Amino acid sequence: MQALSRPLQYLDGATVASLCARIDPLRAVTEAFLAVRANRSGVATEAALRWTAPDGAAARSLVLPAWHDGAYGCKIINASLGNVDRGLPRAAGLILLYDAETAEPVCIMEGAQISALRTAAVSVAALRAVRPLPTVERVALLGCGVQARTHLGLLAAHGAVKSVIVHDLSPARCDAFAEELRASLPGIDVEITADPEAAVRSAPVTLATTTTTTSYVPLAWLPEGSVFLNVSLDDAHEDVLLGAEHLFVDDWHLVSEDDTRLLGRLARAGRATAPGTEAPGARQVDADLATLLSGAYTRPITATDRTVINPFGMGVHDVALASHVYALAREEDAGLQLSR
Repeated sequence: MQALSRPLQYLDGATVASLCARIDPLRAVTEAFLAVRANRSGVATEAALRWTAPDGAAARSLVLPAWHDGAYGCKIINASLGNVDRGLPRAAGLILLYDAETAEPVCIMEGAQISALRTAAVSVAALRAVRPLPTVERVALLGCGVQARTHLGLLAAHGAVKSVIVHDLSPARCDAFAEELRASLPGIDVEITADPEAAVRSAPVTLATTTTTTSYVPLAWLPEGSVFLNVSLDDAHEDVLLGAEHLFVDDWHLVSEDDTRLLGRLARAGRATAPGTEAPGARQVDADLATLLSGAYTRPITATDRTVINPFGMGVHDVALASHVYALAREEDAGLQLSR
């Protein structure tokens, strides 16, 4: 039998984390957005498997295929909402990369860290496009999990955030998260609140990273000139999505095809429509993030305008980051060679 063109390489979580620390994630996701805009990168149809775990918790498995500048692969990311109570991470997954010529799998790597990093990088890159990061001195955090931690760390690394106000439905989780922040980011003042309204009203930037499926943040809570990063997608009431002065999404097709998230349901009901597409009675999304990051969004964002960034999540960013990690791993012969 003819030998395969490349060995199959496995990168565990520690190796992935070490290599990710040497990558500029904001640059990587921005380049991926611009490549999508130039038709050099893109995503294929996603697959979702959802079920109820034996303990009653919602569980799901998502498969996100994508390509980026000659790199091909997919992310498999699974989650169970019951994992937090089990003392386990909510999400776990793998990223697979393929040989562009033979289509053989060439790398399997732990995926949860890259998934969290690309999510935070998309948020921070989008925020940077509408606000100079050093001017973002206060942030409200809704939800105290991995995503909140990763976002805040990335913001701090780019000169943002002097104070945060944190809210979580679990007081114990909120307290533990605050103590962790005080130890890991001692230059940031940390405040805890049991009231999400107080958090949102007090900050020019709110970061929603919860697991809620029930909207609870109305437009009236958002201060003038604020930015709402709707990472977990269902925290914002429909009046936030329909009434904010600027609304950005990463990929309208992905958003509109998903009826489990609020903006997708609004699209299916004819109440929200794609950028550049007008429909009677529908809110037109102002632009996708590729347009925003390319500098092609020309409508001014004034000092009093409220901006909502609603990133559904594109596998192209996982593949882009993973391809950088794999390139470094090959240079250094990192990871484990698996027999086929």
